[in-house]
Amino acid sequence: MEACQLITVIGPTASGKTAFAAALADRLHSEVISGDSRQVYRRMNIGTGKDLDEYRVNGRAVPYHLIDIREPGTRYNLFEYQRDFFRVYNQMHARGLLPVLCGGSGLYIEAALRGYRLWDVPQNPSLRAALEGKSLPELEAILAACKTPHNRTDADTPRRAIRAIEIETYGKRLAPPQNEYEPLRSLIVGIAVDREIRRERISRRLRSRLDDGMTDEVQRLLDAGIPPEDLIYYGLEYKYVTQYLTGLLTHDEMTSQLETAIHRFAKRQMTWFRGMERRGLTVHWMDAALATEEKIEITLNLLHEN
Repeated sequence: MEACQLITVIGPTASGKTAFAAALADRLHSEVISGDSRQVYRRMNIGTGKDLDEYRVNGRAVPYHLIDIREPGTRYNLFEYQRDFFRVYNQMHARGLLPVLCGGSGLYIEAALRGYRLWDVPQNPSLRAALEGKSLPELEAILAACKTPHNRTDADTPRRAIRAIEIETYGKRLAPPQNEYEPLRSLIVGIAVDREIRRERISRRLRSRLDDGMTDEVQRLLDAGIPPEDLIYYGLEYKYVTQYLTGLLTHDEMTSQLETAIHRFAKRQMTWFRGMERRGLTVHWMDAALATEEKIEITLNLLHEN
């Protein structure tokens, strides 16, 4: 059996995967590649849960990649992520490192591991005009009729759903130039959390982030001239906090609706990860309650077996 080319750490939000991945990379004298669709944006720290202090292990800084590489208000997509991932991955391999890919954006993770064929899709003004004004459930129904899975995740706002439909429509109408990468051999480790424990962690972490200034973070982005609709496009924390700051929600409504949305997001993450298994990827699940050192030893044993 050929050796693994990287280690991948996946898990739902609030599972502790980042701290574990950083500790694992430190043990391997390696580095972490982020697999998160929103941590690419600068100055969006609290809401995206960057937790950059977790990349410091035993007093040493663990290098990380694909975090803070884009300005807020811009649109970073799967095509760009795949391109950037393979650039970093190839550089690390050239230095003799075994990369540790870590994240909760299942689509991004799977695109990296499988080498999906993707294309850079331009905007379609006429399609956007036709879809403008439709509700999110109506857009979700249109998106559900599409057969390919590449853009059927995180479409939790009308603008994100319209973009996903735009990409699907482009792919069906044309045969554009394609970006192609070889699939990678990866040991995939999943951090599993009991559902009730996960819910409690999510609720506690949301309260902590609000206490730590998440609302102020979003206000600074608005003050910097980023349009509210662009922040709402990013979903979850940025969607609901922006709606609160622009008067569309009360503080209690924001907190309640955001908490519910994050719980649903974590459930969708697990659904995607289980789907990865059905699509042929082997995931070795470990209990999040295990000590970090024990998780590392299990992972290293699995690595040697492969």
